[in-house]
Amino acid sequence: MWIMRQAGRYLPEYREVRASTSGFLDLCYTPEKAIEVTLQPLRRFDLDAAILFSDILVIPDALGQDVRFEVGEGPILKEIETAEDLAKLDVSKVLDHLAPVLETVRGVRAGIDEDKTLIGFCGAPWTVATYMLGGRGSPDQAKARLFALAQPDLFQKLMDILVDASAEYLLAQLDAGADVVQIFESWALNLDEVNFENFVVKPTVRLVQKVREKRPDAPIIGFPRGAAAMIPGYIKATGVNAVGLDYAMPLDFAREHISPLATVQGNLDPLRLVSGGKQMLDRADEILHAFKGRPHIFNLGHGIVPQTPIANVEALVNHVKGN
Repeated sequence: MWIMRQAGRYLPEYREVRASTSGFLDLCYTPEKAIEVTLQPLRRFDLDAAILFSDILVIPDALGQDVRFEVGEGPILKEIETAEDLAKLDVSKVLDHLAPVLETVRGVRAGIDEDKTLIGFCGAPWTVATYMLGGRGSPDQAKARLFALAQPDLFQKLMDILVDASAEYLLAQLDAGADVVQIFESWALNLDEVNFENFVVKPTVRLVQKVREKRPDAPIIGFPRGAAAMIPGYIKATGVNAVGLDYAMPLDFAREHISPLATVQGNLDPLRLVSGGKQMLDRADEILHAFKGRPHIFNLGHGIVPQTPIANVEALVNHVKGN
C-alpha cells in the first residue's frame, strides 16, 4: 500500500517545508528538502513505499521550455507552436539539469529501510505533451489533440524527444536507487481508440522498450487514467508489470479483464478518504475483496487532495494493513 500524492499539502510538515522555498520547482530541485518531504508520510503511516517527490513537468523544464508554477493556477508553460520552438528543445542537457532530482533518489533510498520500496516516475509522453502544447492543464486537451491531428510530423518529433528524454530519466532513477518506476498517463481520457493507440500506446511501448534494453528486469507501472476498456490492450502492448486503476473503473471489469494480465494498483476515490468513516472502510473492503488472492497494490484512484483529514488517512492505512 502507498497513496498517490502521499507527500503533499494535507500534511502540515509538508506545508512548512514548502513555505521555506521560493517556489514549487525550487522544492523539486533542492535535494535536502525533497528528501524530507518524500520521507514525511512514511514517518506517519505504515506505508510500503516512498515515491520520489518531484513533478512530471521537470522534463519540459530540463529540455529548455519555460515552465513555472503559479499559486492558484498550477503549471504555466510557453506553448510550443512551431518547428522553431521544437528545435530549441535539447535532450542532451536533461540529465545534467535533473541531477538534483537524482540526488534526491539516492538520498531517499539511503533514508528508508530495505523492506520499503522506492518508486521513481515520469509523465508519459502524451500527458507531458499536452502541457507543452497547451501551455497549462486543460479539461479536454483540445490544443494538443488539434496539434497532433493538424501537424502530425511536428507532433511525432515532439513525441520522439519526450520518449528519449523520459527513457534516460527513468534509467537514471533506477541507477540512483529506485526499485520501480511509474509512467503517469494522467490524460489518457478524451481520446478515441485510434488516438489512444497513436498518442498513448505507441510512445509508451517505445519508452518501455528503451528502459528494458538496459534494465530488462525493471518493474514498470503504467497509469493510463481514464482509459477504461482500452487498458487490457495497453497492458498487452506495452508490457508494463502493473497498471494503476482510476476510481471510475468497475471492480468486476478489472478483476475479469485486467487483473489476469498485470498487477493492479488502486482504486479508492480520494473524496471517500476526505469523508472518511464507514463508507470509506466499506469501499476499501470491496476493493480488497475484488483482488483477493491476486497481486494488488492498494492505492487511491487519483491523488490525495489537500483537505484530506490526517486521521482518515491513518484509519484507512490501519484498516488495509490489518486485513
